[in-house]
Amino acid sequence: MTRIIAGAAGGTRLEVPGHGTRPTSDRVRESLFAALESMDVIAGARALDLYAGSGALGLEALSRGARSAVLVERGRPAAAVARRNVAAVAKALAASGSDGASSAATVQESSVQAFLARAAGPFDLVFTDPPYDLSDVEMTADLIAVAPLLSPDAVVVIERAKRSTPPDLAAAGLSPIREKVYGDTALWWAEPAA
Repeated sequence: MTRIIAGAAGGTRLEVPGHGTRPTSDRVRESLFAALESMDVIAGARALDLYAGSGALGLEALSRGARSAVLVERGRPAAAVARRNVAAVAKALAASGSDGASSAATVQESSVQAFLARAAGPFDLVFTDPPYDLSDVEMTADLIAVAPLLSPDAVVVIERAKRSTPPDLAAAGLSPIREKVYGDTALWWAEPAA
């Protein structure tokens, strides 16, 4: 079990898929969201959580004031867990008096590439936390596909293993903002290039 760390649904327990996913630790999420809040990019954001697993990143954004969250997960068992987590967070948001709690998050059971090919956007905050064995070519293809769906002030957060090659942001027309390593996890923040 993991939980929503802060915001209107703070403390809500989230299920974690049994296998095939690698949930972002509470410590990494807490640091990540503190940085995003200091950048003032969460409130009112349209969030996209690619390789969502439990949906913890997108749902954390929703709890902290994002307008909506789309969770993209290909695995049927993980997508079912994400749907249950969406329901739990919607209930917590409704209990806290948040507007639009019942329809603010959706789960798309799809591969990331198939979803991005049909998505409309724009998205203001994108999380991509692919399996560590995703190739650099596939990671770059995801970033290239998401780039046209970004709002001008969007922030993209990429989570990979520390030993991974840094993402090819330039190929997708993105500029780095910062990077941070937490144990075996590396995070890169990027924005659309000017």
